[in-house]
Amino acid sequence: MNTQDENVFTNRRDHKPDASVRHIDETPSTGHSIALMTEGDHALVPAQLEQRRMIHREDSVRRQSDAFRGIRTRLLELAGAQNFITLVVSVSPHSGGSFVARNLAAAFAFDEAKTSLLIDCNLRYPNQHKALGVEPEKGGLIEYLEHPIRGIKSIIYQTGIPRLRLVPAGTSRENGGEFFSSFRMRAMLDSLRCRYADRYLFLDGPAVNGSPDARILSDLADFVVVVVGYGRDTPAAVNQAVANFDSSKLAGVVFNQSA
Repeated sequence: MNTQDENVFTNRRDHKPDASVRHIDETPSTGHSIALMTEGDHALVPAQLEQRRMIHREDSVRRQSDAFRGIRTRLLELAGAQNFITLVVSVSPHSGGSFVARNLAAAFAFDEAKTSLLIDCNLRYPNQHKALGVEPEKGGLIEYLEHPIRGIKSIIYQTGIPRLRLVPAGTSRENGGEFFSSFRMRAMLDSLRCRYADRYLFLDGPAVNGSPDARILSDLADFVVVVVGYGRDTPAAVNQAVANFDSSKLAGVVFNQSA
């Protein structure tokens, strides 16, 4: 599937000032998570979403929104009734893997019966917090894995997009393998998924080429989506990247026209 390019988003301005993105505590609840995921006055308007290269419901990005809805439909068909964890990785750096990950998470959040949690697992080059305008004042994934006593709720942030939350990567690390293969990482993901049946998790992983982290993360995911830089990655590179993953988990390949 072709998601087209981040550059299709316009830079049109809106008079509404940029909404601040706040940290949110995940208060224990016996019900669904949806009631806890309102943005109030902090919801971003379409112009602000386009500045962040995010899809929305308006016609100006209809083609891109439909492309991500198509990927959402594919994943839901594969999974059936249960929620799941999806790893999104690109074949090579700068091919748009992070762009696809956050917009796929947004496409799930379009559904008012579902919530999305995007987890930035690109520890060497984390950028989801920057792309979404989030200031991770209380740290992120690394801080939690190193000090789990602080609690997972301390690293879940609002994004300004209803029903979409972010766990930023936190302090950058050269090697994420030791964190991703840890018991704490697996236990965290199990807790996040099992807590709410309407929650879908998206792991934004590093590029397959040049790092073993993508393969390690795939062991924690139910599905893997591989992003190919259109005109950037060769067929041989794509085949080599795909071979890293269990074929039963491979949901598909997305061609992205990145700049």
